Amino acid sequence: MHWQAVIAFPKMKIGVVTRDGFVAGIRYLPLAAASQDPENALAERAVRQLERYREDPDAKFDLPLLIEGSEFQRRVWDAMCAIPRGRTLTYGEMARKLGGMDHEAARAVGQACGDNRLPVVIPCHRVVGADGIGGFGH
Repeated sequence: MHWQAVIAFPKMKIGVVTRDGFVAGIRYLPLAAASQDPENALAERAVRQLERYREDPDAKFDLPLLIEGSEFQRRVWDAMCAIPRGRTLTYGEMARKLGGMDHEAARAVGQACGDNRLPVVIPCHRVVGADGIGGFGH
C-alpha cells in the first residue's frame, strides 16, 4: 500500500491514503513503520486533524471521505459516528439498534466494523465484543 502520510500515534503509527480529492483510507500500522511527511495538501489536512484528535479526543474531523461499502455497512458506520466519545456499544447492541436480533446480525456488525477503511474518523473502536475488545485487528 502506498501511503500519502504516516504519523505517530500512541502505540502505533497511522497511514493515510488519499485518492481523487478524498481521504480513501486510514490504517493502523506497527510502530516500526517509517514515518512519512504528507505528499499532498489533503494528506497534510488529514494529518493535522489526526494530530489534533490525538491531543483532544473531542476534536471533530472535517475531511472529504471516500466511503465505499454496502448499504448495511454504511448504516453501521453512520451509527458508529453517533456513539459519544467515552461510550461503547457491543456488536449485539449495535445489531439490535439497527433492527437485527440474532447472533448473525451481531457478526455482520462485527464484519462491518472490521471493513471500516477509515478508523479513528469513523470510530469503530467504540463497538466492542460482549467479552472484550473484539476483532480490533480484523
